[in-house]
Amino acid sequence: MKTTTFLTFVGDQCGKAKEAMEFYTSLFPNSQIKSITNYAQGEPGGTPELIKYGVFTLNGTEYRVSESNYDHKWSFSPGVSLFVDSHSEEEIETLFEKLAANEGMVLMPLDNYEEGDYGFGKKFGWVQDKYGISWQVNLEE
Repeated sequence: MKTTTFLTFVGDQCGKAKEAMEFYTSLFPNSQIKSITNYAQGEPGGTPELIKYGVFTLNGTEYRVSESNYDHKWSFSPGVSLFVDSHSEEEIETLFEKLAANEGMVLMPLDNYEEGDYGFGKKFGWVQDKYGISWQVNLEE
């Protein structure tokens, strides 16, 4: 049995899944877009320019995406986030900065342990990127 994170791009984010996958795979080593399947003409759930099913990896971990142009009453929430641990302070700072850029939103600023910490590690921050995906970045002790 295996679990995989599945991201569904709806509402204002519908149509941005490929752009998001390209952005995410540019941030992490050992990452790639493995496959993209678009909807067929007339197929329920989307149109041919939208992703019915996509698979990408971030540093070897697999993620799946889809887009739907239905009028969903939900979207991404900070209550569910991707958590990134690293032993490199520079890596965490760069990742946080790139995720927060271009309409991203800092939910919890990067914090050094010396200045008072959030209780996760030496340095921790929480950011929502321009696609609405929330990320927690943590400098491991």
